[in-house]
Amino acid sequence: MARYTGPKTKIARKFKDPIYGPDKAFEKKNYGPGMHGNSKRRKKLSEYGIQLQEKQKAKYTYGILEKQFKNIFHKASRKKGVTGEILLQLIEMRLDNVVYRLGIAPSRSAGRQLVSHRHITVNGSVVNIPSYELKVGDVIAVREKSKSLESIQDSLSVRRNTYPWLEWDSNLLTGKFVSLPTREDIPENIKEQLIVELYSK
Repeated sequence: MARYTGPKTKIARKFKDPIYGPDKAFEKKNYGPGMHGNSKRRKKLSEYGIQLQEKQKAKYTYGILEKQFKNIFHKASRKKGVTGEILLQLIEMRLDNVVYRLGIAPSRSAGRQLVSHRHITVNGSVVNIPSYELKVGDVIAVREKSKSLESIQDSLSVRRNTYPWLEWDSNLLTGKFVSLPTREDIPENIKEQLIVELYSK
């Protein structure tokens, strides 16, 4: 499956959750797309269907393909601790996600593009792999010649959210990955235990 590039509101309506952020179109119609989207007689999902939907929701939220997602889950399942929480931690440690969390990009897809186009450095070296896994202590920065980019300046001008596991220096346009995020630090409405149950079958 190629990465989804279609209408985002349609996907948000499918999951009945604004997974891509505030969306006026979603607020007007927050039920599934299609002529039966608002029907009270919609078929009830099975346990497997609910688990599968939660996995799909996580994949669309973070823009991760099936094979990548499966690999991250297997890595999480081999680590000590709560598998669901470790799964979300590993996803949050991706460079494209951290670029978004720091406010350098307005969305994860925009963050992925900035990384791919070599606008981002990690510990002083350019990294163009969006799935690059950061480590505690890594310093993420906007490349010197990219600091004047309009898209980055626009995103930083409306930067609101701050996260306890990330530090940001607005003068140098650098961020630091200071600690692993706890489940409470991750605002996404994802029931990770359902994903663990799905893969454990």
